[in-house]
Amino acid sequence: MSAGLNASSAAREDFAALLEESFLQHEITEGSVVKGTVVGIEKDVAVIDIGAKTEGRVPLKEFTGPGREGELKVGDEVEVYVDRIENALGEAVISRDKARREESWVKLEKAFEANERVTGTIFNQVKGGYTVDLDGAVAFLPRSQVDIRPVRDVTPLLGTPQPFQILKMDRRRGNIVVSRRTVLEESRAEQRSELVANLEEGQVIDGVVKNITEYGAFVDLGGIDGLLHVTDMAWRRVNHPSEVVTIGQTVKVKIIKINHETHRISLGIKQLLADPWEGIAARYPEGAKLKGRVTNITDYGAFVELEPGIEGLIHVSEMSWTKKNVHPGKIVSTSQEVEVQILEVDSVKRRISLGLKQTLQNPWEAFAEKHPVGSEVEGEVKNKTEFGLFIGLEGDVDGMVHLSDLDWNRPGEQVIEEFKKGDMVRAQVLDVDVEKERISLGVKQLGGDPFAEAGEIKKGQVVTCEVVEVKDSGLEVKLVDTDMQTFIRRAELARDRGDQRPERFAAGEKFDARVIQFDRKARRVQVSIKALEVAEEREAMAQFGSADSGASLGDILGAAFNKKKGDEE
Repeated sequence: MSAGLNASSAAREDFAALLEESFLQHEITEGSVVKGTVVGIEKDVAVIDIGAKTEGRVPLKEFTGPGREGELKVGDEVEVYVDRIENALGEAVISRDKARREESWVKLEKAFEANERVTGTIFNQVKGGYTVDLDGAVAFLPRSQVDIRPVRDVTPLLGTPQPFQILKMDRRRGNIVVSRRTVLEESRAEQRSELVANLEEGQVIDGVVKNITEYGAFVDLGGIDGLLHVTDMAWRRVNHPSEVVTIGQTVKVKIIKINHETHRISLGIKQLLADPWEGIAARYPEGAKLKGRVTNITDYGAFVELEPGIEGLIHVSEMSWTKKNVHPGKIVSTSQEVEVQILEVDSVKRRISLGLKQTLQNPWEAFAEKHPVGSEVEGEVKNKTEFGLFIGLEGDVDGMVHLSDLDWNRPGEQVIEEFKKGDMVRAQVLDVDVEKERISLGVKQLGGDPFAEAGEIKKGQVVTCEVVEVKDSGLEVKLVDTDMQTFIRRAELARDRGDQRPERFAAGEKFDARVIQFDRKARRVQVSIKALEVAEEREAMAQFGSADSGASLGDILGAAFNKKKGDEE
């Protein structure tokens, strides 16, 4: 009985042990991380018991490497990743690397969410960058994220634990992207903030020129750079910073401005020197003439240095009296010494306006002095326009002959066609406007004014006309013994409509006509044969009879004709 009870009790204990072992086996699941004990080391592998009499083998190299545990020994407890509980050999397939990777991912995700830095080791170079070991998890470090400036050789960085910032994580794909540059920039920003905090605007310090660009030079102020702009290097014009400083040179600079947000520092050298613009108006009064050197030429004018640090601008409009729309470079050249006149001084805006043409005599004044109104000049036809001729005159000035001043009798539109560019023309000076820079000339005035020389011609006077040209609409005639010409319309050629035919006349033929209009101011004269005939008829009627006398018109006109003939004889 006692023996049976003992046997039954032993059986229950065995069953309980088997049941416990069974529960332990169920706790070990594939894809999980479990703790195990090193039970043996064979050559390059470690035998690890993960519980429930289940063992697995892990290569020793998974326990070595930068930032990993030291030499492994029997009895050490380690965490491993269970790939499979049992393989064909009846062993568990486990991995220390995967366990560490799983553990690292959890830590890295927390660091990524908290925007904290992580420690890793660069261990290999791949296309486009490098691989970094983040305590088991492998991350990618792009080449552009290694340093603030491009690094040619990363060998000194390999195998050295250092901080990184996680830029991107994708657990499903197993991708991690890190940056070393971000950490350096943050550290540098912290250092800059500390250095900037110790600097003040207006402070004068020494610095070393590190780099020179087109627009200025960067000066090292002891761990932080400041920009010395080209305009703050000297009071005078500086074409390139290399004219003032060289790389490696120690310079004394003044801190002009500090931007505490961007940590940008503006420096100046000229601020340490006396300002040449102080008292400028007294030194350069308006109207004063002095000499200077051309330093720069632009499309709108030329800059002239009057003294070191003081420049004035000759605007293109103040360079020449006669040369308009010409580039300043065709009038002056760089480094040329020129005489200028002070036109305006603005000490607030630091501007001086200069004039070059003011040092020379105004060519229109010179022309007016030498060629007063009424004098005769000669010049070449420079241009023909719809309103007249432009004639080149002495002193590089132009005069204009208006269409109305080309001929006394013919229309200007007709006469101008007789001139061509390059012809030499003589003309009379009619007017010189110095302020508007205009010279008015006349060609017809050289021949005299026929109206002025016509004498006392009055309305109703009988004049002799010579036919110049016969036209369908009438006759172009010239008043004999004058230079005046006029036109007689058909209706004025005779009293009788049947005789109002221009073809009755021929060029060169002379006849008498009566002046029906003479306006010396309007320069207008009109004559009429019809008016003369009507006047003669009226006179004959008055002298030799009337309609009541019984005489016919023919008798009266015949008597008048005979009397006139007798008087002439």
